[in-house]
Amino acid sequence: MSTSDPLAETQPSTTPPGSWPLDAYQPIRISRPAQPLQKRRNPFLQGCLTFFLAGLILFAIYLLLPTRTNILIMGTDSRDPADPNGRTDTMILTSIVPLRPDVGMLSVPRDLWVNVTGIGEQRINTAYFLAEINEPGTGAQNAKDTIEDNFGVEMDYYALIQFEGILTVVDAIGGVEVQIPRPMSGYDAGTVTMDGTEALAFVRDRSGSDDFFRMERGQIFIKSLWTQLLRPDQWNKIPALVGSLSAVLQTDVPIWLYPRLGFALLRAGPSGIDSRVITRELVNPFTTAGGAQVLGPDWPAIDPIIEELFGVVPER
Repeated sequence: MSTSDPLAETQPSTTPPGSWPLDAYQPIRISRPAQPLQKRRNPFLQGCLTFFLAGLILFAIYLLLPTRTNILIMGTDSRDPADPNGRTDTMILTSIVPLRPDVGMLSVPRDLWVNVTGIGEQRINTAYFLAEINEPGTGAQNAKDTIEDNFGVEMDYYALIQFEGILTVVDAIGGVEVQIPRPMSGYDAGTVTMDGTEALAFVRDRSGSDDFFRMERGQIFIKSLWTQLLRPDQWNKIPALVGSLSAVLQTDVPIWLYPRLGFALLRAGPSGIDSRVITRELVNPFTTAGGAQVLGPDWPAIDPIIEELFGVVPER
């Protein structure tokens, strides 16, 4: 057996050209793929899209914020031309939450005996009237302050309407379909179409009932009116409604806030309106030293309702 010398000189390969197996394959040229052509973006269209999306976000924020808006709705029932202001026999604390959405309403008895801001102990329906007598133009703010001082709820805005304005508003939209839950004020339970005169008599009626029933009828009327206006076949009457309200309504709600509140009310619908009344079970009737028959508030019983509707716990 021969052994190879590891230190011997190397010899050229004796394998014939072309006999190596890999020689049968042709070399393949590997090249990097060409860069894809990038589409040129239109800066104008891109800017428009960005502006549109930003606008949508801002509009959504506008519609859904702030989280809560409180409005004091007041109605005066003065029938004396020399006394156009009168006492606010209707006072409804209203809270609108766009984000949920829901609407809370709490009707306050006109004879509720409270500490009227700047006046002293009086019926709550005098807060607007007495302030207007002392200094014209201060009545609405004094009514809002009185509500905050006694109920612990800050009223952002107010809306004041004379009861006579109901006649104008209802006639402007061709009548209102009132949903009556049980026999009252001479009407059977069911749907009753009222013109302006009939609607005004319905919310004013005090015969055979008391102020608690009158407050209930006021809320029935408001909810019926709103339910009717939510129907698409009634939307063409909204301009007439707005036009009639502008003549009989006094408010400090800014115009830019109308769409937000309207959208929240539309989303809430009739089922999203939680209407409450301070009932006779929540007050203690008594006679003042001056002989006036008034209602003392039972705050421990009323405060839980305030918390449910307005999200605040009054400090007593």
